[in-house]
Amino acid sequence: MSAERLARLREEMKRHNLHAWLVPGTDAHQSEYVPQLWQRRAWISGFNGSAGDVVVTRDDAGLWTDGRYFVQAEQQLAGSGIRLMKMGDLATPDIPTYLTQQLSEGQTVGMDPRTIAHNQAVQLKKQLEQSGLKVRFMSENLVDAIWDDQPGLPDAPIRVHPLKYAGESVSDKLDRLRAAMKERHCQAHVVTMLDAIAWLFNLRGSDVAYNPVFIAYALITQDDAQLFIRPDKADDSVREHLNGLVKLADYNNFSDALSQLSAGGVRVWLDGQTTNHWIANHFKDNPVVDAPSPVIMFKAVKNKAELNGYKACHVRDGVAMVRFLHWLDHAVKEGGVTEISAQEKLEAFRRELDMYVGPSFATISSYKIHGAIIHYSATPESDIPLEEDSIYLIDSGGQFLDGTTDITRTVALGTPSDEEKERFTAVLMGHIDLMLTSFVEGTTGPALDVIARRHLWNLGLNYNHGTGHGVGAHLGVHEGPQSIKPAKGLGIPLREGMILSNEPGYYKDGAYGIRIENLVNVIKDEARSTNGFTFLTFDYATLCPIDLRCINKAMMEPKHIEWLNAYHKKVWATLSPMVEDDVRAWLEQATRSL
Repeated sequence: MSAERLARLREEMKRHNLHAWLVPGTDAHQSEYVPQLWQRRAWISGFNGSAGDVVVTRDDAGLWTDGRYFVQAEQQLAGSGIRLMKMGDLATPDIPTYLTQQLSEGQTVGMDPRTIAHNQAVQLKKQLEQSGLKVRFMSENLVDAIWDDQPGLPDAPIRVHPLKYAGESVSDKLDRLRAAMKERHCQAHVVTMLDAIAWLFNLRGSDVAYNPVFIAYALITQDDAQLFIRPDKADDSVREHLNGLVKLADYNNFSDALSQLSAGGVRVWLDGQTTNHWIANHFKDNPVVDAPSPVIMFKAVKNKAELNGYKACHVRDGVAMVRFLHWLDHAVKEGGVTEISAQEKLEAFRRELDMYVGPSFATISSYKIHGAIIHYSATPESDIPLEEDSIYLIDSGGQFLDGTTDITRTVALGTPSDEEKERFTAVLMGHIDLMLTSFVEGTTGPALDVIARRHLWNLGLNYNHGTGHGVGAHLGVHEGPQSIKPAKGLGIPLREGMILSNEPGYYKDGAYGIRIENLVNVIKDEARSTNGFTFLTFDYATLCPIDLRCINKAMMEPKHIEWLNAYHKKVWATLSPMVEDDVRAWLEQATRSL
């Protein structure tokens, strides 16, 4: 199928006299999870991971993705005519280098300016033109031209996110934004990120799988605010919620509004990292402030109501996880459980919970060799039975009206090997070390990332993903700008109120995978904040046993054992009154002192 689609795309390229076409994995809003109508990269290549870009030339094609997806991409690209380009591998050229190698001087690279961030577009154009290539930004997307049954804009209704969960009114949020704009002497600000728009207006939707957002643009000036959506998505409750604060406009009229705004010569704030090149080009003759949108940091630092909701939904989620793990222990012994049926059972337990909306991402239910695929997704073709001779990894989460969860547990099915115990314990000690760390205010993610890897590094091992990503408040399970990663978040100090994951892991190709993940929030370390320095540390919300059967206690230091025992004591105290007698008996054993 992909080979056939590539052939049609190349015909379009020839028709427009283009020698290469860029198909980014993102959309006009720079989304990680992309609405169906803009999943062009997945449609043309067959690869459906959350990160990756395709470049097609007249006689070659490549997909660039990171280490989380190497195994998945190899499988999904088979027979497509598209080569896997492993990002991070020194032998892999980046996209500009690849294009200069593949094309001759004077040949043209085409792209849709809506699908590429402004700063990235400017840099890519500069690099390619320095190598003698031409760049053409097209008003027509060539993938759309050959996608015969491409979906339209979704029509699912938008809903109001109540103040008791949001913790701050739309009016107050707009006041904060306008104050930030005034400091930069800006008369207008364009907001394009879907989660930022949902947060700013205290609205939620269902236009994107797993993410409670809706397709929209926003224009904020000192005098008014406009929200551009498909008009039939806003009912009377939404209109009343926004009345007097925000004007609703048609999503398809956004270009006209940009042209009208730019004609006024206003000084506009554009976030060049997230605003697409098509939008930025409307303001090429205007004074522009190119800086991260203040909404991004407002959203990242959670208020009291958001933190309360995050804590509360994790208690409920812990109940579902404990019921599931109890069920799993018994069901695998009886036989007939597969990766898919296991994840369906967990989803059934979550559906019983108050305020549950749906999964926060596609569950990773991976047994044995599939555990080594970091972002594995079980399909009817790949689904295998769970048996009592290896370890099982399940990474899942839920969207609740009051928060978002994300948890990974690796559990023994049968007796784990000495090697599996050693590596599980190294991962666990890294997880605990991060929880025990105090860090001075201003510390960024990479400084903390190494703490979680130390015990694995001592064994000559590593993992090919970050240790922590930001998480939203009933928003995206992946949220920036905060992170704990080797190469991202370099300029973003962690701040009190931010929520992140703590998820070190280990993956042995063709054998098994291990990951332990809790969600944590940044708090002030009162005891160490002395002598003029403010120190921060982490608290956790995730409540679920960590499998004691997988641990080599002899490897652990007393501090690790003390932390784990205290964690399990809290899990027992919080969850035991909320589960049935047989589950409670299982939980008591699962949270016993090590």
